[in-house]
Amino acid sequence: MIRGVLTPEENFEWRGKESTRLENFSDAVFAFAVTLLVVSLEVPRNFRELLDALRGFVAFAACFAILVTVWSTHCKFFRRYGLQTSHAVFLNSVLLFCLLFYIYPLKFLFVLMFSGTQISASEVRLLLVIYGAGYAALALLFALLYRHAWALRDQLHLNPVERLLTRQSLTHNFAMLSIAVVSMLLAVTLPAAAVAYAGLFYFAIPLYFAIVGRPFGRRVAELKAREGSAPR
Repeated sequence: MIRGVLTPEENFEWRGKESTRLENFSDAVFAFAVTLLVVSLEVPRNFRELLDALRGFVAFAACFAILVTVWSTHCKFFRRYGLQTSHAVFLNSVLLFCLLFYIYPLKFLFVLMFSGTQISASEVRLLLVIYGAGYAALALLFALLYRHAWALRDQLHLNPVERLLTRQSLTHNFAMLSIAVVSMLLAVTLPAAAVAYAGLFYFAIPLYFAIVGRPFGRRVAELKAREGSAPR
């Protein structure tokens, strides 16, 4: 079970109490995206085909993990704020469209990584730019959704901790956008022998969360303590 997504969050009141038609439609699109990732269901006829299928399964597992991460981020947003405004619906629709675009470069990239297939440096550049564009688009759209929630913070009656967590999520998504943009810039500027390092730049993501996670956690704890000691 994904803590904070399938169970209520400790520091954030869920305003989206039940699934809406918008969320049901979104889940259907996510389910369709999973079907686009599925490896061949044909039974291997020899050992080499079995090995090829297993390599495909590893790539599928990596893609599936990324897709689940996107879904959990999406689920958390709509559970937190329960927004059904026209602006939220529009941003969500564009996000789902970009998600379906993102699936094919995502799958191709990981299949390429685990299959050992060689492609030219120019093709690697273009692949990383296409992948980065999809990643950046998703990060930007999540950032815009959180910016929309921030603009409605008074109407949503967000408390100080919830406001901090909203700003935190906004910051995180802009950071992910920046990492994708830097990776794309590296993909088009690095020499051919080093172009693969543009893809490795995404390892900056766990480094980023390791650096910023603790300060944000301290600020949340300080705000909770301040709220707890404030007179009622």
